[in-house]
Amino acid sequence: MAAGDPQRTWFLEMIQRLRLEWRENMSFPDLIALSNSLDSMLHEIRHTRNIRSPIFKCPKCGKVGPGAERRVSVRATILSLRRFEIADPERIKILEKKWAACRKENGLDLYGKADSGESEHRDCVGSNSQ
Repeated sequence: MAAGDPQRTWFLEMIQRLRLEWRENMSFPDLIALSNSLDSMLHEIRHTRNIRSPIFKCPKCGKVGPGAERRVSVRATILSLRRFEIADPERIKILEKKWAACRKENGLDLYGKADSGESEHRDCVGSNSQ
């Protein structure tokens, strides 16, 4: 993909940061923070390079407009560890399952924020030890 491709989510700088900051024993709060940092980085890259969201046409109403902005979720961060060969695929499968359970147990959205307005995470968010 070209550096300015509107479909692109992962840029070289983001992958480098992921490689640099990822730790196998990273807690879920730290993983959420890393994901949020990568998401902010994505928005900054897209803004400074003037990369706009692709244009779509609604098949139902015919309205034409920009699609939703790309985002980096916690799960996308986890899966990118496998995609960019940063971590062992088997450990990533385990981490992905633990994240899904933690998310469900704590009522978290895709980005690690409480769906129900809770400000603190419960037990499983403190650690994802393997």
